[in-house]
Amino acid sequence: AVVSTQSTGDVKKGKLRFVNNVFPYHGYIWNYGALPQTWEDPNHVDSGTGAAGDDDPLDAVEIGSAVATRGEVKQVKILGVIAMIDEGETDWKLVCIDRNDPMADSLSDIQDVEAKMPGILEATRDWFRIYKVPTGKPMNEFAYKGEWKNRDFANNVINETHGYWNALMSGQNAKINCANTTVTSSKSNISVDEASGVLGSQPEKSGDGPPVAASTQDHCFVSRTVPEKVCH
Repeated sequence: AVVSTQSTGDVKKGKLRFVNNVFPYHGYIWNYGALPQTWEDPNHVDSGTGAAGDDDPLDAVEIGSAVATRGEVKQVKILGVIAMIDEGETDWKLVCIDRNDPMADSLSDIQDVEAKMPGILEATRDWFRIYKVPTGKPMNEFAYKGEWKNRDFANNVINETHGYWNALMSGQNAKINCANTTVTSSKSNISVDEASGVLGSQPEKSGDGPPVAASTQDHCFVSRTVPEKVCH
Protein backbone atom coordinates (compact mmCIF):
# COMPACT_ATOMS: atom_id res chain seq x y z
CA ALA A 1 0.00 0.00 0.00
CA VAL A 2 1.04 3.60 -0.54
CA VAL A 3 0.46 6.40 1.97
CA SER A 4 0.73 10.11 1.27
CA THR A 5 1.59 12.23 4.30
CA GLN A 6 -0.27 15.48 4.81
CA SER A 7 0.87 18.09 2.29
CA THR A 8 -1.43 21.02 3.07
CA GLY A 9 -3.24 22.51 6.01
CA ASP A 10 -6.26 20.50 7.06
CA VAL A 11 -9.48 22.41 6.42
CA LYS A 12 -12.83 21.41 7.91
CA LYS A 13 -16.05 23.39 7.65
CA GLY A 14 -14.13 26.25 6.07
CA LYS A 15 -11.59 26.64 8.87
CA LEU A 16 -7.89 25.78 8.91
CA ARG A 17 -7.20 23.26 11.66
CA PHE A 18 -4.12 22.93 13.83
CA VAL A 19 -3.09 20.12 16.16
CA ASN A 20 -2.94 21.00 19.81
CA ASN A 21 -0.41 19.59 22.26
CA VAL A 22 -2.23 17.38 24.75
CA PHE A 23 -0.25 15.99 27.68
CA PRO A 24 1.88 13.94 27.41
CA TYR A 25 2.02 14.30 23.62
CA HIS A 26 3.47 17.03 21.40
CA GLY A 27 1.59 17.36 18.13
CA TYR A 28 1.34 14.17 16.11
CA ILE A 29 3.03 11.12 17.64
CA TRP A 30 3.68 9.35 14.30
CA ASN A 31 3.59 10.19 10.60
CA TYR A 32 -0.01 10.99 9.65
CA GLY A 33 -1.37 10.71 6.14
CA ALA A 34 -3.99 9.07 3.98
CA LEU A 35 -4.38 6.11 1.64
CA PRO A 36 -5.01 7.32 -1.94
CA GLN A 37 -7.92 5.97 -3.98
CA THR A 38 -10.10 5.31 -0.94
CA TRP A 39 -13.23 7.16 0.16
CA GLU A 40 -15.38 6.79 3.26
CA ASP A 41 -18.80 7.21 1.65
CA PRO A 42 -21.05 9.50 3.74
CA ASN A 43 -24.09 7.80 2.18
CA HIS A 44 -23.09 4.35 3.44
CA VAL A 45 -23.77 3.31 7.04
CA ASP A 46 -21.21 0.73 8.08
CA SER A 47 -22.83 -2.37 9.58
CA GLY A 48 -20.07 -2.75 12.16
CA THR A 49 -19.86 0.85 13.37
CA GLY A 50 -23.47 1.91 12.85
CA ALA A 51 -22.29 5.23 11.38
CA ALA A 52 -21.82 6.64 7.89
CA GLY A 53 -18.42 7.49 6.40
CA ASP A 54 -16.74 10.84 7.03
CA ASP A 55 -16.40 11.84 3.34
CA ASP A 56 -12.59 11.54 3.39
CA PRO A 57 -9.92 9.06 2.27
CA LEU A 58 -8.78 6.49 4.83
CA ASP A 59 -6.46 8.03 7.41
CA ALA A 60 -3.21 6.21 8.15
CA VAL A 61 -0.66 6.44 10.95
CA GLU A 62 2.81 5.27 9.97
CA ILE A 63 4.76 4.11 13.01
CA GLY A 64 8.26 3.85 11.56
CA SER A 65 11.28 5.63 13.02
CA ALA A 66 11.89 8.15 10.20
CA VAL A 67 10.00 11.45 10.43
CA ALA A 68 8.36 12.03 7.05
CA THR A 69 8.61 15.26 5.11
CA ARG A 70 5.42 17.09 4.26
CA GLY A 71 3.78 15.52 1.22
CA GLU A 72 6.08 12.50 1.20
CA VAL A 73 4.73 9.32 -0.36
CA LYS A 74 5.62 6.10 1.44
CA GLN A 75 5.20 2.44 0.53
CA VAL A 76 3.89 0.77 3.66
CA LYS A 77 2.83 -2.53 5.18
CA ILE A 78 -0.72 -2.48 6.50
CA LEU A 79 -0.82 -3.85 10.05
CA GLY A 80 -4.29 -3.13 11.44
CA VAL A 81 -7.07 -0.62 11.90
CA ILE A 82 -9.28 0.95 14.56
CA ALA A 83 -12.79 2.33 14.05
CA MET A 84 -13.03 5.85 15.48
CA ILE A 85 -16.39 7.58 15.66
CA ASP A 86 -15.85 11.31 15.09
CA GLU A 87 -18.92 13.52 15.59
CA GLY A 88 -21.17 10.62 14.63
CA GLU A 89 -19.17 9.59 11.54
CA THR A 90 -17.06 6.50 10.86
CA ASP A 91 -13.40 7.53 10.65
CA TRP A 92 -11.17 4.47 10.22
CA LYS A 93 -7.52 4.83 11.32
CA LEU A 94 -5.08 2.44 9.64
CA VAL A 95 -1.81 1.59 11.35
CA CYS A 96 1.10 0.79 9.04
CA ILE A 97 4.88 0.92 8.76
CA ASP A 98 7.25 2.09 6.05
CA ARG A 99 8.51 -0.97 4.15
CA ASN A 100 12.05 0.43 4.41
CA ASP A 101 11.93 0.82 8.18
CA PRO A 102 14.35 -1.37 10.18
CA MET A 103 11.40 -2.92 12.04
CA ALA A 104 9.28 -3.62 8.97
CA ASP A 105 10.41 -7.23 8.60
CA SER A 106 9.39 -8.04 12.18
CA LEU A 107 5.91 -6.52 11.91
CA SER A 108 3.28 -8.28 9.81
CA ASP A 109 0.05 -7.96 11.80
CA ILE A 110 -1.44 -6.08 14.73
CA GLN A 111 -0.30 -8.62 17.33
CA ASP A 112 3.30 -8.02 16.20
CA VAL A 113 2.90 -4.32 16.98
CA GLU A 114 1.59 -5.18 20.43
CA ALA A 115 4.57 -7.48 21.05
CA LYS A 116 7.39 -5.46 19.50
CA MET A 117 6.22 -1.91 20.25
CA PRO A 118 4.31 -2.18 23.54
CA GLY A 119 2.31 0.91 24.39
CA ILE A 120 2.14 2.50 20.94
CA LEU A 121 -1.35 1.23 20.11
CA GLU A 122 -2.67 2.32 23.50
CA ALA A 123 -1.04 5.75 23.08
CA THR A 124 -2.50 6.05 19.59
CA ARG A 125 -6.02 5.27 20.77
CA ASP A 126 -5.59 7.68 23.69
CA TRP A 127 -4.34 10.43 21.34
CA PHE A 128 -7.27 10.03 18.97
CA ARG A 129 -9.72 9.99 21.87
CA ILE A 130 -8.60 13.33 23.35
CA TYR A 131 -6.91 15.42 20.65
CA LYS A 132 -9.97 17.55 19.87
CA VAL A 133 -10.86 18.33 23.47
CA PRO A 134 -8.77 21.57 23.60
CA THR A 135 -10.92 22.95 20.75
CA GLY A 136 -14.11 22.47 22.77
CA LYS A 137 -15.10 19.14 21.19
CA PRO A 138 -16.06 16.04 23.20
CA MET A 139 -13.82 13.01 23.38
CA ASN A 140 -14.03 10.75 20.36
CA GLU A 141 -15.48 7.29 20.69
CA PHE A 142 -14.65 3.96 19.07
CA ALA A 143 -16.66 1.13 17.61
CA TYR A 144 -15.85 -2.49 18.49
CA LYS A 145 -15.14 -1.35 22.07
CA GLY A 146 -11.95 0.33 20.90
CA GLU A 147 -10.40 -2.96 19.73
CA TRP A 148 -7.58 -2.83 17.20
CA LYS A 149 -8.53 -5.06 14.28
CA ASN A 150 -5.97 -7.16 12.43
CA ARG A 151 -4.41 -6.84 8.98
CA ASP A 152 -7.07 -8.91 7.21
CA PHE A 153 -9.83 -6.76 8.68
CA ALA A 154 -7.92 -3.63 7.63
CA ASN A 155 -7.49 -4.90 4.08
CA ASN A 156 -11.24 -5.54 3.89
CA VAL A 157 -11.85 -1.92 4.92
CA ILE A 158 -9.38 -0.77 2.26
CA ASN A 159 -11.04 -2.86 -0.45
CA GLU A 160 -14.49 -1.63 0.52
CA THR A 161 -13.52 2.04 0.56
CA HIS A 162 -11.60 1.62 -2.71
CA GLY A 163 -14.90 0.41 -4.19
CA TYR A 164 -16.63 3.55 -2.97
CA TRP A 165 -13.81 5.61 -4.50
CA ASN A 166 -14.27 3.85 -7.84
CA ALA A 167 -17.98 4.57 -7.75
CA LEU A 168 -17.27 8.20 -6.89
CA MET A 169 -14.81 8.57 -9.77
CA SER A 170 -17.09 6.90 -12.30
CA GLY A 171 -20.10 9.07 -11.50
CA GLN A 172 -20.93 12.68 -10.86
CA ASN A 173 -20.74 14.35 -7.47
CA ALA A 174 -21.85 17.94 -7.06
CA LYS A 175 -19.92 18.35 -3.82
CA ILE A 176 -16.54 16.82 -4.68
CA ASN A 177 -14.41 17.96 -7.61
CA CYS A 178 -13.04 14.72 -9.07
CA ALA A 179 -11.06 16.30 -11.91
CA ASN A 180 -8.01 14.17 -12.68
CA THR A 181 -5.56 13.30 -15.45
CA THR A 182 -4.93 9.63 -14.67
CA VAL A 183 -8.26 7.79 -14.22
CA THR A 184 -9.30 7.51 -17.85
CA SER A 185 -12.64 5.86 -17.00
CA SER A 186 -13.65 8.80 -14.83
CA LYS A 187 -16.29 11.21 -16.10
CA SER A 188 -14.14 13.97 -14.58
CA ASN A 189 -10.97 12.99 -16.48
CA ILE A 190 -9.27 15.99 -18.10
CA SER A 191 -6.17 16.42 -20.24
CA VAL A 192 -2.81 17.54 -18.89
CA ASP A 193 -3.23 20.80 -20.82
CA GLU A 194 -6.62 21.40 -19.16
CA ALA A 195 -5.11 20.67 -15.75
CA SER A 196 -2.24 23.06 -16.45
CA GLY A 197 -4.79 25.71 -17.38
CA VAL A 198 -6.61 25.22 -14.07
CA LEU A 199 -3.37 25.58 -12.14
CA GLY A 200 -2.30 28.58 -14.18
CA SER A 201 -5.58 30.36 -13.50
CA GLN A 202 -5.10 30.30 -9.74
CA PRO A 203 -4.18 33.60 -8.06
CA GLU A 204 -0.62 33.95 -6.89
CA LYS A 205 0.08 33.38 -3.24
CA SER A 206 -0.16 36.52 -1.18
CA GLY A 207 1.19 36.79 2.33
CA ASP A 208 1.97 33.92 4.65
CA GLY A 209 -1.57 32.65 5.10
CA PRO A 210 -3.49 32.47 8.37
CA PRO A 211 -1.46 32.71 11.56
CA VAL A 212 -0.77 29.66 13.67
CA ALA A 213 -3.46 29.38 16.32
CA ALA A 214 -2.14 30.60 19.66
CA SER A 215 -3.55 27.52 21.38
CA THR A 216 -1.04 25.29 19.54
CA GLN A 217 1.74 26.84 21.60
CA ASP A 218 0.13 25.65 24.82
CA HIS A 219 0.35 22.23 26.44
CA CYS A 220 -3.14 21.11 27.44
CA PHE A 221 -4.10 18.61 30.10
CA VAL A 222 -7.21 16.49 29.60
CA SER A 223 -8.70 14.37 32.36
CA ARG A 224 -9.26 10.93 30.86
CA THR A 225 -12.50 9.07 31.34
CA VAL A 226 -10.93 5.90 29.91
CA PRO A 227 -7.44 4.91 31.18
CA GLU A 228 -4.79 3.71 28.73
CA LYS A 229 -1.66 1.82 29.68
CA VAL A 230 0.71 3.64 27.35
CA CYS A 231 3.90 2.40 29.00
CA HIS A 232 4.75 -1.14 30.14
